[in-house]
Amino acid sequence: MSERWVPFDVVDAADNPFEQFECWFAEASQEVREPEAITLVTVAAQGQPSARMVLLRHHDGESFGWFTNYDSRKGRELAENAQASLLWYVESLGRQVRIDGEVSKMSDAASDAYFAARPRGHQIGAHASQQSRPLTSRAELEERVHEFEKMFADREVPRPAQWGGYRLAPTAFEFWQHRSDRLHDRVIYLPTASGWSKERYAP
Repeated sequence: MSERWVPFDVVDAADNPFEQFECWFAEASQEVREPEAITLVTVAAQGQPSARMVLLRHHDGESFGWFTNYDSRKGRELAENAQASLLWYVESLGRQVRIDGEVSKMSDAASDAYFAARPRGHQIGAHASQQSRPLTSRAELEERVHEFEKMFADREVPRPAQWGGYRLAPTAFEFWQHRSDRLHDRVIYLPTASGWSKERYAP
């Protein structure tokens, strides 16, 4: 009987890692409810890493992006150290992709456009939540929500200055396919003068 997972060799991998990601992402979109879920790892100036789940709201042939509060822990750490990693994992397909790179803020126009498309409750929440700051109680947060609902009653909610998007420009990709007996397939992409190299690594 063949194993559950589809083999993944260097010869099967697209020459461009962005194209390979789009292929796997499209397949995952048929398998899982939220294929956009991705782990973001940042590192503070003193060297302490931290990880959390975010939603991948942008991916094209150059970068991967998400939106958040710039004053959150991840925002503060990215201001100190712009290097970060993303980890995308789909258990049902036995696949993960690690993407390392340098992070920069999106343009105001891109952040404004995305914010305008969010549900109104999400927009109010972006104003009300002082992300990664201490709260005395849930009631304190709910009161802040009520205050901003009154402030923006009967008008559009503007994007808070402290909220917006980030883009990660990759400097390395690792595509990982689960295989039997822990003999997994790993393909590493690194940038070259003419594009990207790809090479198999031991599991």
